Amino acid sequence: MFKASDVAKKMVITTRPDTPIYDAIRLMANRNLAALPVVDAELNLVGVLSERDALKLLYETVNRADQTVADYMSPRTDSLDVNASLIDLCDRLIDPNARVMPLTEHGKLAAIASRSDLIQGILRVKGQAI
Repeated sequence: MFKASDVAKKMVITTRPDTPIYDAIRLMANRNLAALPVVDAELNLVGVLSERDALKLLYETVNRADQTVADYMSPRTDSLDVNASLIDLCDRLIDPNARVMPLTEHGKLAAIASRSDLIQGILRVKGQAI
């Protein structure tokens, strides 16, 4: 049985709550990321900075360069265990608001899976070449 960790990226680009917001958004733009997991010093998942969160900057009338990721991130820490099934991962990513799903192991961020990762996993599960 395939697990969520079988399709996830193990090298996860993260940010911290105290990172300047424009640095985090620049990282998202340069790496073409839909979201950045926000972690503390012990790699505990404390939130997610999504594209939707970043779009809120457009509505700002004052340029406050001192704002941080914590000012914009979603404190939502919806995640799955790395051993969750692909069905569980699909159930989460089928939600129109979820483009990526952080995966944890023993409560620590271990990987991240996107919809495109899951689509590639479907091809493997169904025995189709990528």
